[in-house]
Amino acid sequence: MTSKVLIIACGALAFELNQLKKLNSWNHVSIKCLDAELHNTPKLIPEKIREKYLALKDDFSKVFVAYADCGTGGMLDSLLKEYDLERLDGPHCYEFYSGQRNFTHFTEQELGTFYLTDFLVRHFKRLVIEGLGIDKHPELKNDYFKHYKKVIYLAQSRSESLQQDAKKYADFLDLDYSFHYTGLDNLESQLNQSVN
Repeated sequence: MTSKVLIIACGALAFELNQLKKLNSWNHVSIKCLDAELHNTPKLIPEKIREKYLALKDDFSKVFVAYADCGTGGMLDSLLKEYDLERLDGPHCYEFYSGQRNFTHFTEQELGTFYLTDFLVRHFKRLVIEGLGIDKHPELKNDYFKHYKKVIYLAQSRSESLQQDAKKYADFLDLDYSFHYTGLDNLESQLNQSVN
């Protein structure tokens, strides 16, 4: 019998994780997500993961953390080492979606790139415009984005409407735009090794 596995995940991955769980028949896997808005205060992420882990660990034979470093500056890895837990590879979701080679290529081409994922496109207004206060202080847009040159939409789906929205947000930021389909292969591959 397969062991029960808990995935403690970033809320920005909830849709994709549940999609993969269904596609792969991971019936032994439970997914518990933390609020995606923690990315605005990444130093809080490790403690929130600790709280969730300590509250639920006794109900599972294995726990996996579906976060990258996500701006914690190594604090998350210190926590995971303390409990002997694994996480997704890489510094952020952009890399584990696109794969390390592609992401390195993108950054070498243009360091000043703002990345979007399906989640960020869906929640751009709430997380970027309102989250950064641009809705109340439009002048902040130039302050936040003056060093950026382009937007790359790393898409997990081929949704035409999301592509249109991503292009609209790139125009809003006055940045060049490009589209790169990542799908879920890299994420699925890492999770397959961890949940089976």
